[in-house]
Amino acid sequence: MKKGVKITFGTDVGGFAWTENEAKEFIYMVKYGMSPMQAIQSATTVGAQLLDQQDSLGAIEAGKFADIVAVGGDPLQDITELQRVKFVMKAGEVVKQ
Repeated sequence: MKKGVKITFGTDVGGFAWTENEAKEFIYMVKYGMSPMQAIQSATTVGAQLLDQQDSLGAIEAGKFADIVAVGGDPLQDITELQRVKFVMKAGEVVKQ
């Protein structure tokens, strides 16, 4: 982060047991220097940029593909909220309510 390297959410090497909630990665990102917003952006806008898909992914905007999650609290105040997803919309259909 200090060098300006873009870091995106997700890994194939682990860091914790595969049986654990993947959103736990947000905790590590914040613990090691990202703000909660930077950690969330690493999973959205930054990921889309690094895949060169920013025109179709990474934000909730007209014309873009968007999956939406909602949590019960403010993840900017408590990043662990992202481990307790209450609502999921995928491709315009509610899949968890």
